[in-house]
Amino acid sequence: MQYFVVMIDYGRRGREAIVDPEITRREVIARISSGEYQSISFIHEIAEDSVEDVTEAILAEAALPDIPPEDIDLQANRLDHARDLRKHERT
Repeated sequence: MQYFVVMIDYGRRGREAIVDPEITRREVIARISSGEYQSISFIHEIAEDSVEDVTEAILAEAALPDIPPEDIDLQANRLDHARDLRKHERT
């Protein structure tokens, strides 16, 4: 059996260990990417009789890609802003 333990640190409110044998590595990564899991202390992978700290590897996989400023669609932002201004003028 293999499962993951995700330890979340809430500061003064304490810590919470999320342990669910049904959650796969892919689901842990997805939950980190979506922001569901934040302030992670560590992630351990439990397999049979061994425990492995996989925190750095999973956090690296879950990291959002860096998008260079020249690839951001500024025209879309301008058009959205203009649409919002027109919408407020009508009221």
